[in-house]
Amino acid sequence: MRSFYSLLPLLNWHKKKMNDLTVDLLLGGKFRMPPEMFNDICAALAASCRYFCPECDAAGRAGFATVQKVTVALRMLAYGGPVDSLDEYIRMGESTVLETVNKFTRAIVAIFGPEYLREPNEHDIARLHAKTEERGFPGMLGSIDCMHWEWEKCPVSLHG
Repeated sequence: MRSFYSLLPLLNWHKKKMNDLTVDLLLGGKFRMPPEMFNDICAALAASCRYFCPECDAAGRAGFATVQKVTVALRMLAYGGPVDSLDEYIRMGESTVLETVNKFTRAIVAIFGPEYLREPNEHDIARLHAKTEERGFPGMLGSIDCMHWEWEKCPVSLHG
């Protein structure tokens, strides 16, 4: 087992890497979220899921920082595209990207689900009705989801 002092260079490297990525990604407005929110997500993931904590491999090389893993998961979910497109940007292999996205989505639901993925209570419904009424849609709860668009390649079994 390594002592705490032998891990200091690794921790300093991750701290520097995190600061560099935070400045580049967040202040550049890539994800359109405040840096505080991104940092809160990173901290919550690192605190609840060991996968998101920085570690060394068997050769003593530093693994991916929490910020790198969160960044790759957010980029995949926000922009889509092929997995290997992140290879040059984050320098993370395809299988690691897929594993990170899987663990990220499960951890986000586990951590933030009870607060944000719950049924609306009476207070929430009243607030939403008031907001939609002032926008000109009285009595609507939800959103218009573009149902008027024609789906050209719709399977015959789903035509309605």
